[in-house]
Amino acid sequence: QVQLVESGGGLVQAGGSLRLSCAASGRTFGTYAMGWFRQAPGKERDFVAAVNWSGGNTIYVDSVKGRFTISTDNAKNTVYLQMNSLKPEDTAVYYCAARAGIGPFSSRYEYDDWGQGTQVTVSS
Repeated sequence: QVQLVESGGGLVQAGGSLRLSCAASGRTFGTYAMGWFRQAPGKERDFVAAVNWSGGNTIYVDSVKGRFTISTDNAKNTVYLQMNSLKPEDTAVYYCAARAGIGPFSSRYEYDDWGQGTQVTVSS
């Protein structure tokens, strides 16, 4: 099992930027794929971005392509989500997820371990 702790959320104006971090601990050896999901009030938890642990293969939901970038720092067991040109519709709780396997994976049902979430609020 992997323990995940997100940080970096906050309140930002539309057009601004935030960088989310997700620190992994525990059973982090081997091959792990990582993902970011988000959940707005009253909505499903949706896929945002994912990466294989080597960082060489990434996928994104269409609505964030060109604005968000997922990356990894294997030495720190950390995955990041750089979010630029933020929009009010990006407002949600953002969750980090992990699973063993090469990846990347875009379905929330494919992930085994989840962080507690970090709130991102974008004001208009």
